[in-house]
Amino acid sequence: QVQLVESGGGLVQAGGSLRLSCAASGRDFSNYAAGWFRQTPGKERELVAAISRGSENTYIADFVKGRFTISRDNAMNQVYLQMNSLKPEDTAVYYCSRDNSYVAVGAGKPSTWGQGTQVTVSS
Repeated sequence: QVQLVESGGGLVQAGGSLRLSCAASGRDFSNYAAGWFRQTPGKERELVAAISRGSENTYIADFVKGRFTISRDNAMNQVYLQMNSLKPEDTAVYYCSRDNSYVAVGAGKPSTWGQGTQVTVSS
């Protein structure tokens, strides 16, 4: 059973930074695209960033472009979300995901999800 475990969330002041990490169990992590989503109460989960298997393609949502970056280390089975210049509206539960299709991640339909990590940005 493949597991995705997020870490790095927490409480930060507006303007601060956090780096989320996602550790994937199992083998052949480099065969999967990955993505970060976020969700706040009463809203649908939204795609924040996605990255293809070998990092040749990345996607950053317009609402975080210029502030967030996604990266991965296939040797370490890790995906990262660097979040800078955080705003109170970035407060959400952030989820890591993966799928063997980059398109599926981009469409919000990855096959595997992590349990989520809370990010709270105070004003």
